[in-house]
Amino acid sequence: MVITIEKKELLNAVTNASRFSEKKSATLPALGGIAIVAGDEGIKLRATNLETGIDIRVTGTITTPGVVVVPANTLRELCASFGTTGSITLEHAGDIVVISSETGKSTLKTLPYEDFPILPLPESPKAVFKVLGTDLQKLITFVVSCASTSTIRPELASVFLSSEGGVLKAVATDSFRLAEKKISISGNLPQMSMLIPAKNITDILQVLPETTIEISLNDHQCAFMWETGVLTTRLVSGSYPDYAQIIPKTFIAEATVLRKDIENVLKRVAVFSDTFQKIKCRFVVAEKKLAFTARNNDIGESEDMVSGAITGEDVELSFNHRYISAPLSLIQADTVTISASGIGRAVVMRGTGDTSFLYLVMPMNQ
Repeated sequence: MVITIEKKELLNAVTNASRFSEKKSATLPALGGIAIVAGDEGIKLRATNLETGIDIRVTGTITTPGVVVVPANTLRELCASFGTTGSITLEHAGDIVVISSETGKSTLKTLPYEDFPILPLPESPKAVFKVLGTDLQKLITFVVSCASTSTIRPELASVFLSSEGGVLKAVATDSFRLAEKKISISGNLPQMSMLIPAKNITDILQVLPETTIEISLNDHQCAFMWETGVLTTRLVSGSYPDYAQIIPKTFIAEATVLRKDIENVLKRVAVFSDTFQKIKCRFVVAEKKLAFTARNNDIGESEDMVSGAITGEDVELSFNHRYISAPLSLIQADTVTISASGIGRAVVMRGTGDTSFLYLVMPMNQ
């Protein structure tokens, strides 16, 4: 195989492909490589760790067609060192590949291509639809941080993606907090649902283009397809919890405050949180204020207030300050509505007037 590719294009493709190579694989070394395939379909780079996989097409010149598997990390570091101006030529013969630029060349040992697995695509898909990459990225970014990091319950360590009535919805929870984001999609959107492992999401979002993506899925596999690439991921089997039943329908107190004000107050008070990162939030209806307090026996204590529209009855709740601060960077509205349903019950946070994003957080024991 002999091919020539522009440095910038090769670097981008290798960087994206290397995300999906196996970092450590003693049993199947080929999983730690990137397969470069030059043939009738052009030049493609492939990588997989058996959970996720990618196939990217790049523009280049094929002098001699062929196939080679090169260690992913070494190839990425080498391509990064070449810069982004000019082109690179790859020549494969035997068990080595020579990578040449205008200033020099490097020789790499190859990995066995016969051990490189086929990229699996969903067979007999139960749903196929199209969505803008920007919409999908926005949808998942709003919720993924709430997914559980524990593998004890795989469904909670996933992002739940579903559609119904022209609305695409993403949900994630670790049982202490929950985030739900909705986006309306034009065109044909079939009813479907799937659980994407949260540990795969970050790499997937880094690679997906902003343009139109076709999504195809069955019960075990999902594929994201665009003009120059295909990305696949394993899906989690099982059912997602019926989270709708834990979202409160009525509230005993509600506060609407400026987002920037509450962000600043939480930053100040959090400095004095204890080893459990606990702060207290008190709805003071008569004074139209939210009062936040924290005490740390080794540091001191702090109390700070946010003025706003406060209705209902006085109530005091304790929270992990990280959990109650988390949605503020995602909410785009200038004001935030915080709704309390009672002692020991969930609190709901939204951007005022925004029904597309909901954040639910459970209080800590007093």
